[in-house]
Amino acid sequence: MFKRELKALWNDPWQLALLTYLPIVALVLLGWIFTSAMPRELPVAIVDLDQSQLSRQLAFELQASPTINLQTYSDLAAAKHAMQQVDMYAMVVIPQGMRKDLLTGHSPIIDVRYNSQFLLVGKLLSSQIQQALAAGLKQVSLSSQLSRGVPKAQAEINVSPIKQQITPLHNFNSHYQVFLMPAILVALGQIVVMLNCLNSFARELRHNAVSQWLAQGAFYGLWVKALVYIPLSVLQLAALNWALYLYLGVDISAQLPLLLLAQLFMAIAIWLVVTAVFMLLKDSARAVSFCAAMYAPAFPFMGVTFPTHDMPFVAQIWRLVMPSSYYIEQHLAIVSSHINLGQLLTMLSGYLPFLTLLIVIALGVTKLAQTNAKEPI
Repeated sequence: MFKRELKALWNDPWQLALLTYLPIVALVLLGWIFTSAMPRELPVAIVDLDQSQLSRQLAFELQASPTINLQTYSDLAAAKHAMQQVDMYAMVVIPQGMRKDLLTGHSPIIDVRYNSQFLLVGKLLSSQIQQALAAGLKQVSLSSQLSRGVPKAQAEINVSPIKQQITPLHNFNSHYQVFLMPAILVALGQIVVMLNCLNSFARELRHNAVSQWLAQGAFYGLWVKALVYIPLSVLQLAALNWALYLYLGVDISAQLPLLLLAQLFMAIAIWLVVTAVFMLLKDSARAVSFCAAMYAPAFPFMGVTFPTHDMPFVAQIWRLVMPSSYYIEQHLAIVSSHINLGQLLTMLSGYLPFLTLLIVIALGVTKLAQTNAKEPI
């Protein structure tokens, strides 16, 4: 049976592609999207109604940010129109008489607007614009306080009462690839394992070989497929993870054994879910469609970009049927927090409910064997 399965694998170009180059091509394409590390040169409109040395200094501070590509507009209406057309992601309006108001102790209002429809871009620009404006206005505030007789040391404290130091713990350059690619790889790997499993079942239907597959017993036939494809899937996931972290410059050689164990449990859980779906539907096209729809939102359900506890109840239930939701927590704990084997085993216990699918699989494969005995598929 093992020889038969390996021969079928060798003669199936689609299955070979799933196990070799297709995931690599997909991963390279996805990684290429985030090669710029951080969004840069996002268009921002500035309307300078003050036309003073200070307003030009503020414009210089904004332009100095690598995130901002400053575009000057002569009037407010044109800048608003550019934002409405999504030609600009943000707009800064420096009011007339700003410098005079600052020097006379008044509080001019600098109008800053950003397009919050693009959540990530909006938050990034909001932060960068505030930092740039604060840096530009700091010197003016310092000069104003010194002219009123405030001691220099006190004036500097008044200008910057709180100093911030941001130190990312596990992503020192706040690189988008380090932030997103591991989760994207998990979502991609889950789909590849699912397709490997379903394609191996579909091949039996496609070639009318169900009777030959189950000739030595239905459970033995399933067992052989699991022993062939689950280890291959785990090796594939491990190789992709190793290659990804090597590219990102992160050494995971010490964590690789625990990652292999976590990936083995995820592959088994995926195999159980997909096999149960196939045994219920007994149709390869419908099984692929169902599993693809079920696993499609895997990435947002991982909680990497959105906290899972704020998701609706249905979404939280949905993510529980995805093995990737369990694995990503184990993956991050292994790579970032360097947990030990005991802690990982505790986390792996979350897969236990998937074992109930064995009942569905047992009933399904028994019925498939009985049906095939009466009427070959």
